[in-house]
Amino acid sequence: MAIEIFYKNDHCEWIDVESPTEEDLDFLHNRYNINFLLLEDTIDANHLPKFEQDGDVNFFLMRENTQLERSNLNTISDISTKLGVFLMDNVIITIHRLKNRSIYEFKKEVELPINTEITRDNIALNLALKVMKSYDDESKNLLEIMDQIESEIFLKTTNHSNHIRRLYRLKRKSGLNTRILNISTVWVDKFKLLQLDDTAVTDLKDKHKDVIADFEHLNTQVASLISMFLAMSDQKANQVMKVLAIYSMYFFPITFIAGIYGMNFDFMPELSLKYGYYITLGLMAVITSITFLYVRKKGW
Repeated sequence: MAIEIFYKNDHCEWIDVESPTEEDLDFLHNRYNINFLLLEDTIDANHLPKFEQDGDVNFFLMRENTQLERSNLNTISDISTKLGVFLMDNVIITIHRLKNRSIYEFKKEVELPINTEITRDNIALNLALKVMKSYDDESKNLLEIMDQIESEIFLKTTNHSNHIRRLYRLKRKSGLNTRILNISTVWVDKFKLLQLDDTAVTDLKDKHKDVIADFEHLNTQVASLISMFLAMSDQKANQVMKVLAIYSMYFFPITFIAGIYGMNFDFMPELSLKYGYYITLGLMAVITSITFLYVRKKGW
């Protein structure tokens, strides 16, 4: 079985369950009288964060950022993984389908001498803070990537061909993270129901607000950068069209002259001139020179 009684003291017992099977869920349902529907929520890959109270059981469903580079960024499971936390009596049960960084890190900390008297609710609070920290780390990582792309775009240090793809991925990641954090407000607010210091709960709420603000700033910056990149691309295309238009100004009048003398009429007076060919070329050169001087004067 994947059920592990990881930590126990005089105040609480911490049970951790990784990649639970149906037998594991049945055992938890029968042993701790946990609603089976709540247990099923912990194995639903795309379930949204939530808080639910069922009798004496408080259930927090959190989502931790995974910082993985996946090919698809369509659902919240592409950037995050679930952490289910059940609180009852003096027992805390954590359930997660995949390896969880918050669990892994706090398992090391909980065995330190300073935590010998730690309570059930304090374990839940520390896990919640580490979940929020995962989004804090991700926002800093995405901001660094955005700054790098911005430098490459404006300093022209690399080829611009893949910038729009990278910016799109940034936008998708930032949007999905913002969605998760906004929904997480539901369970963050419910920590006030636990036996915790008001200061500790306020710290969690402040961290949650800070991370939301970071991602909202990132969303704005990425959208602005995409707009500037597209504007620069349009400007570059306009410069190309401008150059082509200027060249057409040179060739249009001389092409017109060549077209006239290319007509197959039996009688054209200029054809009999001894120096007609040179006169025509000279006229073309004069027209081209006048056009060049005009374009240069206008600063085109």
